[in-house]
Amino acid sequence: STCACVEYYGKALESLIKQVKIMSIHGKMKHKRNKIFTEFRKLPGGILVCTDVMARGIDIPEVHWVLQYDPPSSASAFVHRCGRTARIGNVGSALVFLLPMEESYINFLSINQKCPMQEMKPQANVLDLLPKLKSMALADRAVFEKGMKAFVSYIQAYAKHECNLIFRIKDLDFAGLAKGFALLKMPKMPELRGKSFPDFTPVTVNTDSISFKDKNREKQRQKQLEQQR
Repeated sequence: STCACVEYYGKALESLIKQVKIMSIHGKMKHKRNKIFTEFRKLPGGILVCTDVMARGIDIPEVHWVLQYDPPSSASAFVHRCGRTARIGNVGSALVFLLPMEESYINFLSINQKCPMQEMKPQANVLDLLPKLKSMALADRAVFEKGMKAFVSYIQAYAKHECNLIFRIKDLDFAGLAKGFALLKMPKMPELRGKSFPDFTPVTVNTDSISFKDKNREKQRQKQLEQQR
């Protein structure tokens, strides 16, 4: 749903999935977008992590799966996203992830977009990659900060969903969401003010001590910390 989520999960998938080309694309990239898009079209296989910037008006041959982690804020965008696969006589599948509290979105789409859907049962024996993602955040401040930004942007985008009777921010499990983003601690943001999260356990490490792997960025950060002191 957001550029920050694409940045974070694109980086995560690069580290977690080996032998598969992972590319990321979103609206803030501007000049790089065409280059990435052209490169991806030439690949024999791969994964493209993207925002709705790729939802329509583009043609990538033989897309086998369109995975919609975030249901789009516009119902018409849902159909456009699905339309990236099964093009020109080819076969393809589209999957959208919904929380139990969001299931009425299925009826909404069948009426609003004449788009019937079938339930796909959750996969068994799914590998838990969150500890590895947490370790990445502890080892590199860039990953830690990307995760925090992604979480904040996700909540802000959820609050603006056009189907706000179905996607109600007050029903969101913030602690569960933070775990899913492999956060090390809860960020400070207006939507979380005054709330407690007994189901979320922050790391015992002082997150200010997490350094950037990029030596130049870390040098700059230390300089700023010194000025603040």
